[in-house]
Amino acid sequence: MDFLDYAFMQRALLAAVLVGITAPAIGIYLVQRRQALMGDGIGHVAMTGVGLGFLLNTSPVWMATGVAVVGAVMMELIRWYGRTRGDIALAMLFYGGMAGGVMFINLAPTGSNANLTSYLFGSLSTVSESDVTAICLLAAFVVLVTLGLRRQLFAVSQDEEFARVTGLPVRALNLLTAVTAAITVTVAMRVVGLLLVSALMVVPVAAAQQLSRSFAATFAIAVAIGVSVTIGGTVTSYYQDVPPGATIVLLTIGAFIALTALATPLARRRARAAAAAHAAGDPAECVIPASREAADNAGV
Repeated sequence: MDFLDYAFMQRALLAAVLVGITAPAIGIYLVQRRQALMGDGIGHVAMTGVGLGFLLNTSPVWMATGVAVVGAVMMELIRWYGRTRGDIALAMLFYGGMAGGVMFINLAPTGSNANLTSYLFGSLSTVSESDVTAICLLAAFVVLVTLGLRRQLFAVSQDEEFARVTGLPVRALNLLTAVTAAITVTVAMRVVGLLLVSALMVVPVAAAQQLSRSFAATFAIAVAIGVSVTIGGTVTSYYQDVPPGATIVLLTIGAFIALTALATPLARRRARAAAAAHAAGDPAECVIPASREAADNAGV
């Protein structure tokens, strides 16, 4: 535990824990909406914000947050109105964001590709006190949204038409989800990097789904996995001198493989038990209506 004697490691661990909480917390809604790669697209756009931060001599974290939020809103608008040419517009947005980041950071007097690399792949050792303050504030917003509006966000993620019929402001909630995802990307960029953040938003959720189909349980397990791998990756990078972002992502994938291997025999055992009960002539369970089942899974 000697690494706790160093201030930079204390900041790195705090940032890692916050990312481990926030990334799966919003990621579970993106997975439900089948937008697992949305975080990757926002990460490309946020690169322009990082470059502008260096060019204008302001905080790259806050500048990236603003640009990422604008990009996420544009992505939602393209999804609503883009239709057949939507994929082309998204491609231009993503690659334009990457090109803008590289251009702006090279135009900055104090900028270089080395600075950009630390944001692309993460650099826990360079997390400053101002970065920690920004990460804490942004993470608090993400947690408030994902927990405080979990019922509404779950309903929209499951079935937009049903949510609209029940009177929920579907478009506003979709925009809020996109904005929250953008904020999460900028929270995580100092830990795992803009190019790897999507893995931490999606893979813990996929791993948790191997053990549970309940929304509340999946949420809790995914956050537990996220916190475990971010702490494990941070400590490993300190002792082994390896990149923290890549280490965290590889640990996350390892957790997914391990939980899949654990869940497979359990699923087979349940299937055999159900088949045996059916063969014995036991009465079938009542089918719960879709809307009621979704509410139960969400813990409503």
